[in-house]
Amino acid sequence: MRWGSRLLGLDVGAKTVGIAISDGQLGLATPVETIRRKKLKDDVAALTRIIADRDVGGLVVGLPMNMDGSEGPRCQSVRQFAANIEPFVVLPFAFWDERLSTVAVERTLIAQDVSRRRRDAVIDAHAAAFILQGALDRLQVLAAED
Repeated sequence: MRWGSRLLGLDVGAKTVGIAISDGQLGLATPVETIRRKKLKDDVAALTRIIADRDVGGLVVGLPMNMDGSEGPRCQSVRQFAANIEPFVVLPFAFWDERLSTVAVERTLIAQDVSRRRRDAVIDAHAAAFILQGALDRLQVLAAED
């Protein structure tokens, strides 16, 4: 990954992919948009457009682990999605445990009195930001330990 490039966070669901982006210093994650999943070529086109427009140097993909730490069918689906896009998105990937990310984001949006309709429109992108922020925070801790 080039110095100053950004990380893209993905919250991969069955029907949508939430997208978030880091700043160039890898300190802050911001929600970008939610892609409605269609065919693989459409999903790849949307992702490669965002990657090209935003100087992305790597991807952090949320992995929906079970509460006991095991991987279930949703993890397999996310790993398959990553494997399917890998030939078209030639960037490093990292998986990040996303347990309860959507729940945490939904609670925050409810506390902010965001309407149900608006929550449905933004929750996946905000969940991607939550996932990416967790990874960025861990990178900051690792950098401080060096």
